[in-house]
Amino acid sequence: MIEALSTREAYRNAWMTVREDVVRRPDGSTGIYGVVDKPDFAIVVPFVDGGFWLVEQFRYTVGRRAWEFPQGSWPGENDGSQEDLARAELQEETGMRAGEVRHLAHFYSAYGHSSQGCDLYLATELTPGPPEREITEQDMVHRWFSEDDFRRMIRKGDIVDAATLSAYTYVLLDRQA
Repeated sequence: MIEALSTREAYRNAWMTVREDVVRRPDGSTGIYGVVDKPDFAIVVPFVDGGFWLVEQFRYTVGRRAWEFPQGSWPGENDGSQEDLARAELQEETGMRAGEVRHLAHFYSAYGHSSQGCDLYLATELTPGPPEREITEQDMVHRWFSEDDFRRMIRKGDIVDAATLSAYTYVLLDRQA
């Protein structure tokens, strides 16, 4: 087991903290871990009529637009539940309201360098409405795709978000259960 010997905050903003930990490995040697701490997020799979509602936006960190399932975290300090967050992200990004939201899994998005986890929800019984996007989502669009189209988009590289790909895996496993 790796033991933390010390920690130092290297950077902080409203969305994340970056820290550097000095650690001792099981063999006694020491090293450094850089860790990004972010609040857990929720991703929601809006499923209706044999397909999914997706959102597309420009992701600055990779310099491209891509399709993904609606997702996000609470801004600042918020004590709402992860299910409330999933419902809020769905409504905010697509305008959809879900009659049923079911938790499918909790997983980590990039645990090699980040403590951030993700709660996955399947949303059904959808009712359309107007999106209520944040200013950071002003270029976002949403659209329904059949599941066949969704799989083609994965193969073409139109869907590259790891959380979306993981979410789809859990949806497929849930169907088999």
